[in-house]
Amino acid sequence: MIEHMIKLNTVDHETIRKSNRRKILSLLYQKRELTKQEISKETGISIPTVTNNINELIAEGIIEEAGVADSTGGRKPVIVRFIPDSRYSFGINIDLDHVRIILTNLDSQIKYDTCFSITGFDNIEEIFQRIYKIVNQVIEENNIPKKNISGIGFSLPGTVNEEKMLLELAPNLGVRNIDFKIFTKLFSLPIYIENEANAAAFAELTLGIGQKLNNLIYISVTQGIGTGIVIKDYLYKGKNKRAGEFGHTTIVAGGQKCSCGKNGCWELYASDRALLKNYNKETQSNITSLKEFFTLLRDKNYTAQKVWESYLDYLAIGIQNIILSLDPHYIIIGGEISQLEDLLLEPLKERVFIENSFYKEGDTKILTSRLKENSSILGASLLPFQELFFVNEKII
Repeated sequence: MIEHMIKLNTVDHETIRKSNRRKILSLLYQKRELTKQEISKETGISIPTVTNNINELIAEGIIEEAGVADSTGGRKPVIVRFIPDSRYSFGINIDLDHVRIILTNLDSQIKYDTCFSITGFDNIEEIFQRIYKIVNQVIEENNIPKKNISGIGFSLPGTVNEEKMLLELAPNLGVRNIDFKIFTKLFSLPIYIENEANAAAFAELTLGIGQKLNNLIYISVTQGIGTGIVIKDYLYKGKNKRAGEFGHTTIVAGGQKCSCGKNGCWELYASDRALLKNYNKETQSNITSLKEFFTLLRDKNYTAQKVWESYLDYLAIGIQNIILSLDPHYIIIGGEISQLEDLLLEPLKERVFIENSFYKEGDTKILTSRLKENSSILGASLLPFQELFFVNEKII
């Protein structure tokens, strides 16, 4: 019994120690420069505890002394400053055709950005060997000590169990149960994985428009459609880690066959891939990027406009289903499509907020992502920093 109590006290002490450290570092991240006295006042942590933590953080190179403040009587207080380039992380986004890799610092500034094409996910070992080569090359070329790399975060298009480190199902990639633990040894760095829509919602919650919003749904429009659900500042994942798979809800009964095995899924009609596929089908063309389509649309190309109108109809149906299911304060649309805000939002709202008995315009606000196409990969790069910053994990 006594041993059990000692263990509990040790765990409680360690939890408090970590919480204090995160509070102090999070405050310095926000304010950039403070004295120990100011830190103590804003956090409610005692001066001796603040001093111990500050000394540890200085020894680790995360903060530094930055002169002295004016005295209010007695010795002038020392100012300590947050150092954004003291730690780095890699964010990696994998989709059907590409792998994108970025290096970010503690301010989520992108210091390095590259992308390479892939043809499917069958050659997973080759893909990871290439990622490994790029990661090491970036570390060497920038002379970054390995100890200053907090880890690698992966944004993945499918059902992710981050605790078991499993990509359980990715219909668009055609894979199941990819175990990411085996790649931890390859990189010799901590690895974190997350569903790409959840990663994007996490980024919006931490860096983007979601910082000031409470209950929101982030819709990631890419080659598929995923949604991240934020409830009272927390990312909701559900019992089986698959909450938010609205891209695979049926909007056309008996419709097109989806790679998930069902028919008529929302992402078959309202994803990037669906938009380009429909335009190419109408024109017998072979455009492969949204940028090409956006140019045609802005040039008022008749077929592009016709395809766009149909696309918005389907996008609106899925959003109406989300509003009726979850009644969120905000819906944030992300992905490359969010760059087209001027041609997207107003006609989309007209379709979503049609006359009905349940909701009206203003009940839910529809916005575009502040982080645009960088949302999911920035979210991935934030995952390794959770231990440093977040007093409470933002995932339930």
